[in-house]
Amino acid sequence: MPQPHHKNLLTSVQMAHFVATGAFRMDAVVPDEMNQEAIDVLKAGIPGVPYGTPLSEAFQDSPFVQRLVQLPEIAGAIHSFVGPEPAVDHHAVHIRRANEGEAQNLHGDAIIDVRPDAFDVQLMYYPQEVTLEMGGTLSVPGSHLRRTNETDTGRYQNLLGQTRLTCPPGTVVFLHHGIWHGGRKNDSAIDRYMFKIRFNPTVRQVRLWNTEDLYDDQVAAALGQSFPWYENATGRLEIYNRVKLWQAITGDDTYDPDYWVTRVSNRPRRVVAQRSLNPHAAKKEMA
Repeated sequence: MPQPHHKNLLTSVQMAHFVATGAFRMDAVVPDEMNQEAIDVLKAGIPGVPYGTPLSEAFQDSPFVQRLVQLPEIAGAIHSFVGPEPAVDHHAVHIRRANEGEAQNLHGDAIIDVRPDAFDVQLMYYPQEVTLEMGGTLSVPGSHLRRTNETDTGRYQNLLGQTRLTCPPGTVVFLHHGIWHGGRKNDSAIDRYMFKIRFNPTVRQVRLWNTEDLYDDQVAAALGQSFPWYENATGRLEIYNRVKLWQAITGDDTYDPDYWVTRVSNRPRRVVAQRSLNPHAAKKEMA
């Protein structure tokens, strides 16, 4: 698979936004002619790909998907998140039927994932305009670093700050594998189609994007944002976790603009010699 041009890689500010929110959205990034072709392709189904297949070797039987992931902006985003030649975890065509009357529970796409310094991403492609009535994907910004087990969050409804996707045709959204999300019910008269691929990194996820703005003030602003559903105490832990992730993917464990990590990892190494506090030992020293 050809390497993306430098200009198509994400910026540090965009990556910081992803680390903070768990999502990155690219509106109308897929050309209209591909969107018009997509519905028939998705109706016919996308041939299976064995788990762990390198992206350059995957989708040999689906020229449409090969063209999709090789679009310059999409290829640049994939490289920025998971690097060159990621592996395909799985893919699926999701269809929400017209007036289907059923919604998906809020969930994460994995059992508890304890990796503090790596992540998978899911590409979600929407070939049609998605209106509110069509039941676009609901997600909870900033939920991706809270460790839960797949459907543990299914009992939660209507969290403050949740988003329900509406978008123009050809929109692609990249999600951190841990974000809480779920498809909403389709109350429209039109079937809604979405195609997703989950990618696993095969290289260390360190400075894979355009780092020219690595220390821009907007990076710190993005990493420090809060969300309405956060609790006062645990919400601070979310910010701590994202700073730790940012340190890992930048390779800079000193970056900590608001000292969230510094305060709880401070272990000075300098030792100051002192006289013994034992009064009997002190007398011997003075003799």
